[in-house]
Amino acid sequence: MDTATFYELIGYTGSALVVLSLLMASVLKLRIVNLVGASVFTVYGILIGAMPVVLTNGAIVLIDIYYLVRIARERASGYFDAIEVPPDSPMLRRFICFRLDYIRRFQPDAPEPRDDHLAWFVLRDETPVGAVLATRPVNQVSRIELDYVTKAHRDMRPGSAFFEKTEIFAAHGIRTLEATALTKEHRRYLERVGFHLEGDIYVRDVASDQAVAVG
Repeated sequence: MDTATFYELIGYTGSALVVLSLLMASVLKLRIVNLVGASVFTVYGILIGAMPVVLTNGAIVLIDIYYLVRIARERASGYFDAIEVPPDSPMLRRFICFRLDYIRRFQPDAPEPRDDHLAWFVLRDETPVGAVLATRPVNQVSRIELDYVTKAHRDMRPGSAFFEKTEIFAAHGIRTLEATALTKEHRRYLERVGFHLEGDIYVRDVASDQAVAVG
């Protein structure tokens, strides 16, 4: 392979990565792949002596790094919040029902909101990006029946932030959460946010979390 062909392959690789990044719904993945693509393109520009290519893609690299650092800081500082809403909230029903077919790919048993549910919006700043439905507690045990966050925010771990807000469970006297998982993706998610398998049910003890929070 001659040098010119090798340089072209580097350029095509950078182009492909930049285009691929624009196809990603996840903001985090978009930034990472775009960063790699722009870095490759910067190298390509240096190799062929094209300063406009170097300057443009070097600037994109710096912009991607800035936003990735910002995302990391926001995740560490409680980027997401949760607010309880009535289960018959029109906005909640619209949010869930609009996405229900997609939700059921990962949670086949996910219900629509019922009047006997506890319901929360997961917020990024003031914008709803997720929703959680749970049964009202019986003997201090509540079952999570729906737990969904939009794809663009999923890699930022909003689920972990939600389950760490123990005060929302303490307000209803909930000490233990249960959930079922019918897909591999949902099982991995539950384990990542602190549930463990007991028989056929995933369980998370929030009473101990509340004790730590109080202490």
